[in-house]
Amino acid sequence: MKLNILLADDHALVRAGIRMLLEAMPEVNVLGEAADGAAVIAMVEQLQPNLVLMDIAMPGLNGLEATARITQQWPAVRVLVLSMHQDEQYVRQALKMGASGYLLKDSATAELALAMKAMARGETYLSPAASKGVLTDYVQRLRSDDGTQVHLTPRQREVLQLIAEGCSTKAVAQRLQLAVKTVETHRTLLMKQLDVHDVAGLVRYALRNGIISHD
Repeated sequence: MKLNILLADDHALVRAGIRMLLEAMPEVNVLGEAADGAAVIAMVEQLQPNLVLMDIAMPGLNGLEATARITQQWPAVRVLVLSMHQDEQYVRQALKMGASGYLLKDSATAELALAMKAMARGETYLSPAASKGVLTDYVQRLRSDDGTQVHLTPRQREVLQLIAEGCSTKAVAQRLQLAVKTVETHRTLLMKQLDVHDVAGLVRYALRNGIISHD
């Protein structure tokens, strides 16, 4: 039985390299590629893959937000995050968003195959360098722990991501097809909810919580 896969990464050369590796695996069928989060969500709806290989830092809708939407709408679809970041904050956020695996981009080809096979069996897979002692029971606690994390709506997270990426209010409004005043309201409410008082504070929050990456 073939493992039907979608590949999401905003770098064409990276996608080409990973696709070449995947197509050399007899048990894998690559259904398609996407360069951003919105595109991969649309492809999941259309093609119904078993597994999505997901980059984190993508324009428009990042990989973590796309992961959350995919795993909520299509629970049978598993997501393996491919990232250059081994920081615990990225691993933690990926798991909280519903990812079933986290693999570093500098991993060996054999580890990619191992990760996909583990996920096909319904297991969680973490790169040894990224796991830092994260165990299955800890994963479950992360997903169920409300803690002190501020709950943001999907729209708020989109606005926050774009602001943190340096977009002006007008640019955010154009990207999301919203009125400028609506974006200003979102920004004001975000600052109030997150208890920050300037854009720099929003950027720091977005970095800490994996909404944007350091690169």
